[in-house]
Amino acid sequence: MFTLTTKARSSHLSPSPHLHFTARFGVRFSIGYNGAMASVMVERTRGLRGLRFAGGRALVIVGLATAVLALYALFWLTARPVYVSVDGVTETVYTHRASVGALLADLGVTPGAHDRVTPALSTAISPDLAITVQRARPVRLLVDGRDLLTQSWGATPRAVLTDAGLQIETHDEVLVNGQRWGVDQPLPPNAVEQSAVTYDRGFAWDDIRTEPLRLRVRRSAPIVVHERGATYTIDTTAQTVGEALRRSGVVLYLGDRVQPSLGSAVTANLDVYIQRSVPVSLEVDGRLVKTRTQAQTVSDALSDLGVVLAGADRVTPDLGAELYDNMKIVVTRVSEDVTVEEEIAPFETVFVPDPNLPIDTQEVLAVGAEGITRTRYRTRYENGEPVERVLEDTWLAQEPADRRIAYGQKITPITETMPDGAVITYWRKIKMLATSYSSDSAGGNRTRTGDLVRKGVVAVDPRLIPLRSQVYVPGYGIGDALDTGGGIISRRIDLAYEPGDFTWVRRWVDVYLLWPPPNDAITWVVPNYPPVPE
Repeated sequence: MFTLTTKARSSHLSPSPHLHFTARFGVRFSIGYNGAMASVMVERTRGLRGLRFAGGRALVIVGLATAVLALYALFWLTARPVYVSVDGVTETVYTHRASVGALLADLGVTPGAHDRVTPALSTAISPDLAITVQRARPVRLLVDGRDLLTQSWGATPRAVLTDAGLQIETHDEVLVNGQRWGVDQPLPPNAVEQSAVTYDRGFAWDDIRTEPLRLRVRRSAPIVVHERGATYTIDTTAQTVGEALRRSGVVLYLGDRVQPSLGSAVTANLDVYIQRSVPVSLEVDGRLVKTRTQAQTVSDALSDLGVVLAGADRVTPDLGAELYDNMKIVVTRVSEDVTVEEEIAPFETVFVPDPNLPIDTQEVLAVGAEGITRTRYRTRYENGEPVERVLEDTWLAQEPADRRIAYGQKITPITETMPDGAVITYWRKIKMLATSYSSDSAGGNRTRTGDLVRKGVVAVDPRLIPLRSQVYVPGYGIGDALDTGGGIISRRIDLAYEPGDFTWVRRWVDVYLLWPPPNDAITWVVPNYPPVPE
């Protein structure tokens, strides 16, 4: 008896069909056509080594092909077409088998205990019969130290475990492909792979590969928690004590103590002791800190929190007070500071004449000293802010002393030849700021002494240069001190010019006061105004 299958999985290969015949005695014949070229395959399907003969010996091929074609014609006339679908992949099969089970065995499809076959395996074959095989999902179970490979139609982890005869407890944890998964959460789709479609001697469903779903069960273990006199049990799959408490919603605060430690491994019926800390708030050094502590008193709490008291620091409540929930502890930093303030009294400068010292020279006889009065204060601070200031003492640290400067009064005639060739005899030389004016700029043509404004007349400060005396100004010549001015003070001198010959002047020059010196009062110390440039 023979079974014939025809396959053309790719339309562009349809001109080269393969025909497969399976004989009851276990030999499978395959013939393929490709134009004028032919190939014949003879294969022993049940445990015998396959034999293949191809194009090398033409006569053998022609004879064998003729025999196969004859068999094919006979089979075609008597075989019945059947549509076989395995995991959604369908092929048309021509067969003489009597039942669905016999046909599937002939096709190498062996249904497992959980696979679904429609119609039943005992159903008789009829023409155009549609046979559907749905293979159950492969599942790898890792549970209770066992590694099991099974198949299941379960849509959730609970259903798969039930199919395998395994129980899942309320607090057990399920991992699907390494991820935490709800026991009633739908499983992910099948990971199905299918090889590329080609012409071969197998069937399309032979190319389907389904990766087994990896389902791991972590059994929960009970731990006993002791807290504030109460005892309760937690069922957990966590690996450590800390993770078990976190998953169970047990909130731990800074300062709480847990024995054994949070990183300790969970074992069945493990006793876990939680010693709760006391919540307190601490106001210190400008900060408000809310924390928790295992201390019993305020003093112990400050030590526990690393707060160091010094000197006159003040603590509220008292250091010996017992702690209670949400107690507020205030630390007031107290310090004292002693400061000394100085009040400076300036000294006076006294000029002393010296007839043996040349005029316009000075000699410091005493440098002088400022008077110093010192006052000491003691200031009390709380948290850096002054709250009290007390005067403790006042004393005179240094008496003021006058600065004494000797100025020269010795006058001698000095004769020099100037750059312009003039020979002069003078008794004093003063650095002065020289400017120029004329009758037009002065608003009149008369000087202070009633003389006409002309070149050769200079305006001076009569306190320094007497009127009607003479001076020599380099670049100007000899001038008669016959005029004054509102801005002509001390080291200022104004040089007169004719209106038609006016020259603008503003420069510092050495002014020579010509001999003889005046008989009346002399300004021995020349004020530094305008200030002489360095």
